Amino acid sequence: MAIKYVCGDFLEFQESLKKMREVDDKIIYALNTSIPTESFKGQVDAKGTCQVLYRQLHDAHNQREEAIRKCIVVAADKVKNLKEERDQNRDDISLDKSFKAEQRKLRLLQSELNVEDIVKERTLKAFTERCRFFYKPDSL
Repeated sequence: MAIKYVCGDFLEFQESLKKMREVDDKIIYALNTSIPTESFKGQVDAKGTCQVLYRQLHDAHNQREEAIRKCIVVAADKVKNLKEERDQNRDDISLDKSFKAEQRKLRLLQSELNVEDIVKERTLKAFTERCRFFYKPDSL
């Protein structure tokens, strides 16, 4: 799923991330429905299934991290510009409010990177537990 780079509206951006994290949220279900139990081992290509699932996870993680980092850059630039404007116009209260709001948004975006790390770690742990006998990606 492609993310909309709506860096200006944090709540909309967060909603896009939430939709993109569905693959991580449903990892246990995906593993349970695609990885065979002992009795069905011969009927399913577990290695191929794990490879495809890993590629999906890897792509989703990279896409989300890239989106977050791009929005961090956008917000940091905006904070820098607003700071310069605010320094020149000390009496402009609306400029000060905009500056502080953008700073808050930048902090929220930076915290999304931490959330992303936790989601990724949790997902890869579940993936490894179920796929370790069938497929071991190079990057794990």
